[in-house]
Amino acid sequence: MKKYILACALSLCVPQVLHAADSVTAPPEAPAARASDWALQITPYLWATGVKGKVSPFGVGPTVNVDRSFSEGRDGLNIAGFVNVWGRYDRFVLSADMMYTDTSDENTYWFPGTSQLPPFEATGKLNTRQFMATVQGGYRVVDTPAFTFDALAGIRLWHVSSEITASGLGRSISYDESFGWVDPVVGARAFFNVTDRLSVQAQADIGGFDVNSDLTWSFLSTVNYTFTEHLSFSAGYKIVDTDYEKDGHVYDTRLSGPVVGLTYRF
Repeated sequence: MKKYILACALSLCVPQVLHAADSVTAPPEAPAARASDWALQITPYLWATGVKGKVSPFGVGPTVNVDRSFSEGRDGLNIAGFVNVWGRYDRFVLSADMMYTDTSDENTYWFPGTSQLPPFEATGKLNTRQFMATVQGGYRVVDTPAFTFDALAGIRLWHVSSEITASGLGRSISYDESFGWVDPVVGARAFFNVTDRLSVQAQADIGGFDVNSDLTWSFLSTVNYTFTEHLSFSAGYKIVDTDYEKDGHVYDTRLSGPVVGLTYRF
């Protein structure tokens, strides 16, 4: 009975858990900041992401195909937070990017019944919490006023926790499960000064290498505008692709959509 409830509820609820994920790298340092031996900046940001792929947050549950835009998935969002911290000392760089989302979906499902139970309706609710952090260190290979290029390497950590509750015929059944993994990643970031205030950047990484995920990669491109020495704005587009499958858990998705961020530079 529990597995049947899981299968029915997951087929409708799981797409809600994936409307937001992985992170955006903060805008590069402004020319005034690069003149110093060190730089530090913090960027809270938003990512309006859609998702395509297949997921199975419960090892005993089915794998569900997902194809949902950001506008279709945002109604189930309870809370979300995205922040990037970028630091540099001389030519050494460090990036820490974190994401947390809490989503839920509630619906009424029809169960056809068995030889022991008549057909009935049950209310099902799925709540999912996701945490992701990407930490990379690297070295500034090229450092000129017009162009910089950083080589990066580090890890990407995922943790997914899901709970499903179904109620009907005066009974309530709950089930929760969590899983997580860590992937090695290598990448690079290029930054171009267009004018004193306007710049563009591109960043990409690739990893997994069958350590946990079969493969994971991401790409980000943004246009950045500097308001003051300490404040700047960025807008662009980001893609994160992850192919993970282990112990019955499946997280094979591509997240993509526009990003906007506001950077404070110390």
